[in-house]
Amino acid sequence: MFQRDRDRVIHSTSFRRLAYKTQVFLNHEGDLFRTRITHSLEVAQLARSIARSLRLNEDLCEVISLAHDLGHTPFGHAGQHALDDCVRAADPDSLGFEHNAQSLRVVDHLEQQCLTHDGLNLSFEAREGILKHCSHRHALALEAAEPGGVGSRFLERSRPSLEAQLCNVADELAYNAHDIDDGVRAGLLDHEQLLELPFFLQIHRQVLAEHPSANGRRLLFEVIRRMLSHQVSDLIAASSARIAGDGPVNAAEVAQAPALVTCGDEVSAASAQLKAFLRLQLYQHPRVVAANDVVRQVVRDLFHAYLEAPEQMSPSHAVRTPLKLAITDYIAGMTDRFALREHARLFGDQLTSQLPRQLLPF
Repeated sequence: MFQRDRDRVIHSTSFRRLAYKTQVFLNHEGDLFRTRITHSLEVAQLARSIARSLRLNEDLCEVISLAHDLGHTPFGHAGQHALDDCVRAADPDSLGFEHNAQSLRVVDHLEQQCLTHDGLNLSFEAREGILKHCSHRHALALEAAEPGGVGSRFLERSRPSLEAQLCNVADELAYNAHDIDDGVRAGLLDHEQLLELPFFLQIHRQVLAEHPSANGRRLLFEVIRRMLSHQVSDLIAASSARIAGDGPVNAAEVAQAPALVTCGDEVSAASAQLKAFLRLQLYQHPRVVAANDVVRQVVRDLFHAYLEAPEQMSPSHAVRTPLKLAITDYIAGMTDRFALREHARLFGDQLTSQLPRQLLPF
């Protein structure tokens, strides 16, 4: 069943679009930076490997990992926040925009490849794992549409499956590791800055003790690899102990137990410190912020343009109602380069010319 779910995700249009959606750096800023699809593949690899050690369902972990970002907007979190602002401004009573809820909407409704139903018809377990976060209002709306369904655990404050818990952690481990690599590759982080992190410094010293002549990118790769390996080993050990200690025998007991798939306290603290470092030094870097300011305006302009003239959207979306939801789905499904092309078509390239020319696909 979960193999079928995975196959349906991989063959979906939304999955292919992830190849051209921002992770941190805008698509076309460089050929070697991560995109949403490479991030999803890295999460899936980590989740499958860890699941095997914990004797969890590898196929379920894989489908959750591959599908968890299907609803992400173009331009990463900048695009998501801009779209959320637009939705709320257009309708103060709306639920706003959440990319996790949109990922669920993609697999439940927006993918249209079957004659008998909308969506991908995924299993409950896969859908539950895809909905990683959910606001209370979104959960209420989901519960009204599907009583006892995937939104109920957010209202009951219960836990998802062990596989879903694992994918949540694998997601964080993956982006912490690859964002260091991409940040250094982009010239926004340097090795000296990273040595301010005790965890990085500890592994750095271990590597140099074994390979005194190591330097450059190979040194960085080895440090990142060992950091990730240490976190994975800790996660497996800590989770195994918690699962054995609590001894849940079914999904109902897992739902009522505390979080069981987590790293130990020391590694969790190191990971939190790394996240805080990346937020300050990379995600809030002036170059990233400047690009994000431009793409937020791109999203805002597109939203209002379609609101005033729905016929500017593709015919399949232009005829849909309610209009605001159709616009939200349309923009959320865009790739970076399609959104930039659309903005240039509707407004000219004055705004997008403020981005480095290598970002532009035309």
